[in-house]
Amino acid sequence: MKTIILSFVFASMTLVNSDGDAVDELDRKDFKLSYLDEAFINDAKLEVEMDVLEEKVRKDPTNAKLNDAGEIIPEKPGQRLDRYKFRQLFQEYFYTGKKLTTELPVEKVYPRVDSELIAEIREQKIGDYVTYFKPSNKERSHNIDLAAEAINNHVVFPGESFSFNNVVGKRTEKKGYKRAPVIVKGELSEDIGGGICQVSSTLYNAVDLEGIQITERYSHSRRVPYVPPGRDATVSWYGPDFEFKNNYKRPLLIRAFAKDGKMHVSIYSSDAL
Repeated sequence: MKTIILSFVFASMTLVNSDGDAVDELDRKDFKLSYLDEAFINDAKLEVEMDVLEEKVRKDPTNAKLNDAGEIIPEKPGQRLDRYKFRQLFQEYFYTGKKLTTELPVEKVYPRVDSELIAEIREQKIGDYVTYFKPSNKERSHNIDLAAEAINNHVVFPGESFSFNNVVGKRTEKKGYKRAPVIVKGELSEDIGGGICQVSSTLYNAVDLEGIQITERYSHSRRVPYVPPGRDATVSWYGPDFEFKNNYKRPLLIRAFAKDGKMHVSIYSSDAL
């Protein structure tokens, strides 16, 4: 990742990266409150500028997770603009106009899930469910695999709620989802993301445990073949969602895989629930 440098040269403040390419340029007069005799910083404009810089330097952290072999892939910290330090640098530039070149201040952003936590909560399997699908239906199988990947390694902390729609996100062609059979008002049709209700239904049956509160679940308008009657959980981006709340005192780890016609969800936690 390129380092961004701040270059303060009297009336202008130029932001360049480590290659010397200009990223942005600030003019002192643009941040001055003109109706005052004495120069004061227009704080609203400075906040907007910091938002712009934040977009350019922000790097989201990556949670630790398990690979297919069950090995821990360590977390990676991210970064964001250090607004406090940047404000100090800008004030020095604004009020003195002295020439100053310095690295744009950033601070680390740490992930919620680190290797230590993953190692602790993968110890005990507390829920497990398997459903089956036809691998020959390539589009539907592809959608199931994408949705399973989206919820795999997701950690639900104590007192936290899980929303299938929020975690998986909107199902679009841009994200790789394909048209496949869906049930709409009791009738079979085709739509982008068809098949993912098998993932939400498998998850529902895996988390239907004493310490987990199902807060939102809807059945399809007609029976589906992959779970017993009344054991499904239909989802739609503009409609039903599947949600549950972790009432245990320990985090929960979701492991989800779709392979060779098998949709498998397991729920893990630490020994001390």
